[in-house]
Amino acid sequence: MGTQDFPLFLSRESREVLLEVRVLAGEELAPIAGAGPAGRVNRPLLEALGAHGVLQRIFPADLGGQVSGEVSAVVLCLLREGLAGGSTAAETAFALQGLGSYPIIQAGSDEVRRRWIPAVARGEAVAAFALTEPDAGSDAASLSLVAERVDGGYRLSGAKKWISNAPDADIYSVFGRTTEGAGSRGVTAFALPRETKGVGGESLDLLAPHAIGTLELDGAFVPDDHVLGEVDGGFAVAMRTLDLFRPSVGAFAVGMSQAALDVTIEHAGARESFGKALREFQAVSQQLAEMAVRTKAARLLVYEAAAAYDAGERVTRAAAMAKLYATEAAQAVVDMAIQIHGARALERGHLLEHLYRDVRATRIYEGTSEIQREIITRELYR
Repeated sequence: MGTQDFPLFLSRESREVLLEVRVLAGEELAPIAGAGPAGRVNRPLLEALGAHGVLQRIFPADLGGQVSGEVSAVVLCLLREGLAGGSTAAETAFALQGLGSYPIIQAGSDEVRRRWIPAVARGEAVAAFALTEPDAGSDAASLSLVAERVDGGYRLSGAKKWISNAPDADIYSVFGRTTEGAGSRGVTAFALPRETKGVGGESLDLLAPHAIGTLELDGAFVPDDHVLGEVDGGFAVAMRTLDLFRPSVGAFAVGMSQAALDVTIEHAGARESFGKALREFQAVSQQLAEMAVRTKAARLLVYEAAAAYDAGERVTRAAAMAKLYATEAAQAVVDMAIQIHGARALERGHLLEHLYRDVRATRIYEGTSEIQREIITRELYR
């Protein structure tokens, strides 16, 4: 952790939060994560995140959290980077709780918010963000899950795929089509409890075994008071949530970059080949420098975007740049770290083997790298 290179505008308290959480993740949370079921929700891990007060740092004080007013994107990034540096599983569990619950926090009725959010903040209930469909990923405006108006509410029918915490989540923020042919203006958000009749799904076996699955809805009834925000206004609910969380995907990537950099600095200084330390070989020293520069640049972009969000500025371009660069940089940094370590880094269970699998998905979810480039270019011409 001695190579951690903080932006100058981060306070000493902020730096201490990040380092504190990284130690907590490595020493306390990683063993719980390792003992959990692969590819399914790890409830003991969520409970530990609640017991240590980590989850509460991004939830409102009146709903069981510690936040007065709006959540800070900088704090969210600090927590995600710190957790990722010690346990990517703990980071993912933490982030998915926030992502799944924020549509309810920002747009749910008081009754629904109070029913679910305190339990989510304690790690006792599991939340999920259900936007993506088998044929609607990056083009979220083309959602086809049907939300049919019936007496007293809506019936949801259709499929979601690659959904966080599915099929084990207790409460889903689901986005369905209420008006045909209206694109993004015909989508509505709903709070859907798992116990609702007609809710099903299965887990997916991915490269990195996280809690990701499908959500199958067969006429699942959602009452009117479980609509999140305005009818046909669900796309805005989704985008407000993603605006908050997109920069922090970059923070997750930075945490992985930092972990890879730290372990490689240690290895290259201790490992000898042909009578000298690896770090003394020009090829290796060049890679170490490149890893450090990319990690630093990614961190600066991430925290600049987060600070802009906290200042109430428009962050579309900054968030896209942060997410794009940080995730692409992390992929490259982890790859270089593996090259310096050699075959040992490919052994199952090695930190870098684990990071190599985990880092790949960050360039896809919450907007692919290609979509981020489209957003950036569009913003340049605004």
